[in-house]
Amino acid sequence: MRKGIILSGGMGTRLYPCTEVISKQLLPVYDKPLVYYPLSTLMLAGIRDIMIINSPNDSDPFQRLLKDGSQFGLNITYSVQHEPRGIAECFRIAEKWIGDDDVALILGDNIFYGNDLINRFNRATWNTSGATLFAYHVNDPERFGVLELNEFNDPIDVHEKPKDPPSSYAVTGLYFYDNKVVDYAYQISPSARGELEITDINKLYMKNHDCKVEFLNRGIAWIDTGTFESLSEASTFVGTVQRRTGMMIACPEEIAFKQSWITEETLLKSAEQYKKSDYGKYLFKIARGF
Repeated sequence: MRKGIILSGGMGTRLYPCTEVISKQLLPVYDKPLVYYPLSTLMLAGIRDIMIINSPNDSDPFQRLLKDGSQFGLNITYSVQHEPRGIAECFRIAEKWIGDDDVALILGDNIFYGNDLINRFNRATWNTSGATLFAYHVNDPERFGVLELNEFNDPIDVHEKPKDPPSSYAVTGLYFYDNKVVDYAYQISPSARGELEITDINKLYMKNHDCKVEFLNRGIAWIDTGTFESLSEASTFVGTVQRRTGMMIACPEEIAFKQSWITEETLLKSAEQYKKSDYGKYLFKIARGF
């Protein structure tokens, strides 16, 4: 069994003053909150037990929005990262909740879209040993954590924002790990900036030759919405696709209904709740078999 973590902590200082009063993951990306996108990504990977880790001031808004997840056929729990001590701290925070299970981690500001994603997730899920990273070809690798690959395209190292990148493949904010990740989270030490780095965990997997990579091709979009520019670009992208196709990106109720995780009655209850919005109207269409 694999559980999923959405890390929505941090201060969101690059988005001040907006994020002084609201979590970045609750800001809108076109017609829905940003957190719907990573949530839907985990759902597409077949993950139903999800923990959302956020900062202390944001717990109540997240719980009002997502509740216990039953409206999506999920079991959502919540925890708090009291200080921004790094991405890898989430495995220490969630240790008891993870238990003996494998776990996927997605950063709360990452958006993935593409028809081939489910196949990539299935391959990662079938890999029950080690780690699976998702890499994306970028034009400016010096801005990211970049993979170093051997002649067989196996990962041998990760370089953070290198001046001379060893490849053009950035490590995205989606990671699939086996249960060893909890032990690894206690083996690493804070970096120079005082944070437990996810890169250090990935390096441990690579050191033990226990790390695989799924290369996301040009038919898949990955957007890291850490700035106002990228948030605006994401909204434009989502709006364009939805208007042209008539289908929504990141609609948790739709995913749950098509997976038979929720009944038509549950779907219609959500549609009624949102009936004055286009989102609610779309849910009614899904219930009618559109």
